[in-house]
Amino acid sequence: MSDTHTMPDALQTAMGAFLATLKAERQLPQRLIELVRLRIAFHNQCRPCMSIRYNEAVADGLTEGLVCSLEKPAEASDMTPAERECVLFADRFASDHLSIDAAQLARLAEHLAPDEVRELAMHCAFFTGFGRMGAVFDTGDALPVGDRRSDGARLTPWGIEPAIV
Repeated sequence: MSDTHTMPDALQTAMGAFLATLKAERQLPQRLIELVRLRIAFHNQCRPCMSIRYNEAVADGLTEGLVCSLEKPAEASDMTPAERECVLFADRFASDHLSIDAAQLARLAEHLAPDEVRELAMHCAFFTGFGRMGAVFDTGDALPVGDRRSDGARLTPWGIEPAIV
């Protein structure tokens, strides 16, 4: 049996290795991945996830105006059709994964190659799983997105002054 004190480091290493592999093998644009990450962060209510933006995504064209369009992604005029379809897929992946059907996968296939669809799904799995873990173990630190609300109102990653990392 392993020492429980080494488990967090081992898990951190495994998580980092998975993320590094996703990054090294990435075919999808960073802007798209960041839109997906932020939309899933909203569903997960992961405060740290909603509070940051990655430099690579900003360099790839992510703006706060674009982030604001995540409030109603189906109506977003500043997203490309591929981005919109990927964000809608992420919505379902994070909130009602069993509703993803052949029609939705066919719409994705209009914009992405099969290996890109698999990559998108891997990112969605990573963001959904680890984002939920982040929300569960939230330390309550001060973050740009604010504190969890006692009335249960959802926090959003749009309309804030994020930290760029």
